[in-house]
Amino acid sequence: MEPAPADVRKAVGAAAVLAVGLALAWTLTYPQPAVAATVTRAAADIGAVLVLGLALVPALETARYRDELARRSSSALVVAAAVWLIAELTRLVVAAAATAAVPLSALGARTTVEYAVSTMAGRADLICVVAAALVGLLAVTIRTPAAGVAVAGIAAIGTTARTLAGHLSENAFGGVAVTLHALAAAVWCGLLAALVLTVGHRGRWARMLPRFSALSLWCVVVLLVAGVGSAAVTLDGPAQLWGTGYGRLLLAKVLLTVALMVLAWRNRTDWLPSARGHRVTAQRSSRRSYPELALMLVALTLAAALAVSG
Repeated sequence: MEPAPADVRKAVGAAAVLAVGLALAWTLTYPQPAVAATVTRAAADIGAVLVLGLALVPALETARYRDELARRSSSALVVAAAVWLIAELTRLVVAAAATAAVPLSALGARTTVEYAVSTMAGRADLICVVAAALVGLLAVTIRTPAAGVAVAGIAAIGTTARTLAGHLSENAFGGVAVTLHALAAAVWCGLLAALVLTVGHRGRWARMLPRFSALSLWCVVVLLVAGVGSAAVTLDGPAQLWGTGYGRLLLAKVLLTVALMVLAWRNRTDWLPSARGHRVTAQRSSRRSYPELALMLVALTLAAALAVSG
């Protein structure tokens, strides 16, 4: 089956937004941008976020229609899991080459395996690869809400494994804070993307959008509190916000988060009542999500750049 023109436009639009995010990350970290690491980390993180959202989205539906939505979202979940797995494998290989200080063409299987089993970062990458593979296997073989719970748990592990082994891993408070921050952002972004991909009529939007809105409010609270905590541990002073590539990335991410919160609040006061009252079509609801999703995609890209530059 050939993709619909609307699907092609969405894919092209997402690719364009991702390119903007990567260009912004490159500009903010110049003259020492980690381009390959940022691209592969962003692809892996976005894949994990989408898988988590697709696994969780049936929980927003009422019990009567939950099984049907789980079946409806299963195909998208399989594709997302495949993308995530490919991105994780690519990420592992690129990181192994960077750690060994050799070009990709000279990287051998033995060096890659040594990186994956002998370093903390490599083991975290390996956990993410295994998580993506398990998600794909479950998505293909079991298509029920119960399987979605297992997939969501595995995706959450894959989302946080690399965070726990990141630049704040030696600080207990900072490690917990950045992990909660990443998980809250993943649930918020992943669920909105999953709603756009799986909800096809206004009745379902009317049932699910209020539940998403309530959950996203808690996600924002956790995201903000944990983000402030991790930033306090990372930065030595306010001057680092504009004097270092890491600080500039963090500042840009904060500004994007503020813009997202403003947009989300406008949607909560305008779009949500209309959707709940069946006064807006499914197509219109999807289009209302696009600006928020675009900002989320850029924010996720900056977060990936932040992780590899920290």
